[in-house]
Amino acid sequence: MPGRDKIYTLDLFDNGTPAHFVFKTMEEIDEAAGGISDNPHRHSYYTVIWPFSATGRHIIDFREYQIIKDHIFFVSPWQVHQVITGPHPTGYVILFTPEFLEKSSIRNDFITNLRIFRNSDETPPLPVDKKMASRLKTFADNMRSAFDEHDEMYLERVGAYLKLFLIECNSHCSLSPDSNLQKIEVSKTIVRSFMEMVEKHYGEWHQVKDYARALNVTPNYLNEVIRSASGVTAKEFVQNRLILEAKRLVLFTEKSGKEIGYDLGFEDPSHFSKFFRNNTGQSLIEFRDSVTFSSVPSVL
Repeated sequence: MPGRDKIYTLDLFDNGTPAHFVFKTMEEIDEAAGGISDNPHRHSYYTVIWPFSATGRHIIDFREYQIIKDHIFFVSPWQVHQVITGPHPTGYVILFTPEFLEKSSIRNDFITNLRIFRNSDETPPLPVDKKMASRLKTFADNMRSAFDEHDEMYLERVGAYLKLFLIECNSHCSLSPDSNLQKIEVSKTIVRSFMEMVEKHYGEWHQVKDYARALNVTPNYLNEVIRSASGVTAKEFVQNRLILEAKRLVLFTEKSGKEIGYDLGFEDPSHFSKFFRNNTGQSLIEFRDSVTFSSVPSVL
């Protein structure tokens, strides 16, 4: 795994121009990269990769998956991933930002209620049979045509086909939901706002009271609401997000434990090391040594 002092984050561009939606083929991406596989990185947007004919490996956070025909990958914003393919891959790659969902009149909680996008260390690909592949290809081709035509209300058309595509995939997903958020109507706004705040402030706000103050609720009430939605308390939710990011930095950078702790808002290195061990049962070094990926050349 290449060493570096940070994990690179890529924003969405289309031919050098900032974008909110991009539809590419794997052939186009491979040709633009000159057949060179990428290094571990993360995106500020959602990624869907559907291989038609390809071999190789896809590393998502701490798991490595084989790239297999008609097995679709879903990568959430901020997950660390690396795609390593053999020569001449074919397939579709659909990229879209959270802002695109708003621009195309898709509700904010639509993605939250799907099981296919999970900002965690377990995001296996979704196998697709021939019947499902036929339906998905129709949605995907219509999605691309609507985007290329750029006619009146094209964003709504693209969004409609994207929504159908994702709903179809979600209906065949066997993963359990990350939470029961879709069943909660009361306090739904608080839960969603809390999750968004954690994603933005986990490196500086470690206490539940910080989020409760921002949401204008009591810490006890926030703990109860988050426990009902996710099965863990607000404190555990924040700690889990810190541990997830710590694992990513341990695995995909060469930063020291002290540097990682500082990045995550821990001023005392010993406090961070103790926090990590208490939540994982491992030291930083033990965790790094426990995760192994196949030895893969950067150029295939």
